[in-house]
Amino acid sequence: MGYKVAVVGATGNVGREILSILDERGFPADEVVALASRRSQGTEVSYGDKTLKVKALDTYDFSDTDICLMSAGGSISKEWSPKIGAAGCVVIDNSSQWRTDPDVPLIVPEVNADAITGFTKKNIIANPNCSTAQLVVALKPLHDAATIKRVVVSTYQSVSGGGKDAMDELFSQTRSIFVSDPIEPKKFPKRIAFNLIPHIDVFMDDGYTKEEWKMTVETKKILDPKIKLTATCVRVPVFISHSEVVNVEFENDFSAEDARKVLREAPGIIMMDTREPGGYITPHEAAGEDATYISRLRDDPTVDNGITFWCVSDNLRKGAALNAVQIAEVLVNRKLITPHKAA
Repeated sequence: MGYKVAVVGATGNVGREILSILDERGFPADEVVALASRRSQGTEVSYGDKTLKVKALDTYDFSDTDICLMSAGGSISKEWSPKIGAAGCVVIDNSSQWRTDPDVPLIVPEVNADAITGFTKKNIIANPNCSTAQLVVALKPLHDAATIKRVVVSTYQSVSGGGKDAMDELFSQTRSIFVSDPIEPKKFPKRIAFNLIPHIDVFMDDGYTKEEWKMTVETKKILDPKIKLTATCVRVPVFISHSEVVNVEFENDFSAEDARKVLREAPGIIMMDTREPGGYITPHEAAGEDATYISRLRDDPTVDNGITFWCVSDNLRKGAALNAVQIAEVLVNRKLITPHKAA
């Protein structure tokens, strides 16, 4: 007996990716329902070799649905996730709405799958921020090996993290530059084509942006509240995949060679680091892939027990859609939920 799965926000970048990954990974679903707002009702989306017609979220009955993969933004999740959870359907939410809620587990399966049992309090599980997800996949095995003391991370985040409108803006601005048309930023505060913007999300009182704050609080919740972390998040003119430069300081004696051995065996990670031109992964190469890639691993001579590395991952997959589906797989594989039909 398979599960009934609803995908909310099925017409968006992440929603479409979720549908693709559910099919790719052979998720045990007897039925998959695509949901979105009323204005998208009737729109067709792909699920493997099938075509699904989008239904309206506000008229859908969740009482016989087992898992809801929510990717429709924080305001929609705030309104609907508690209602869906109360109907007996487990919500796996991609927005930032529930990540800091103490009654909602924040899960990256390779890192803290055991914490998933806390979902029963609200029937909601949170997916971390895309930049956090790939970071903690890399940090977890290192923390287990030598105890992380401090992390300094600079991100180079693709425009797909800002949604379809952001991707369209990069495309249109790039074209405008080549034909000498005027450029008027809309989605971004400044021009993104052939440029970098050291600002993602809103600014906070301490000078950090909310994106940088998210990385700090989410890493502490997922991995260890004792870890000190500072982040600088930068939007770059790349369509898909986030990149990060990560500097880690350990409590215990640990070198880059030690880290290399640990990371080679770690789940969800592929090491590509040959220390020659092209011996590293770029965002373009990571797009469409499930792994978190590590390159440029080296000792940091400025601190004791410090290393630095380059980390790249497809933000639409591991940063959002793939991680959400992996959480659903944990629920199923650990028999934490029973299909409504079987019940």
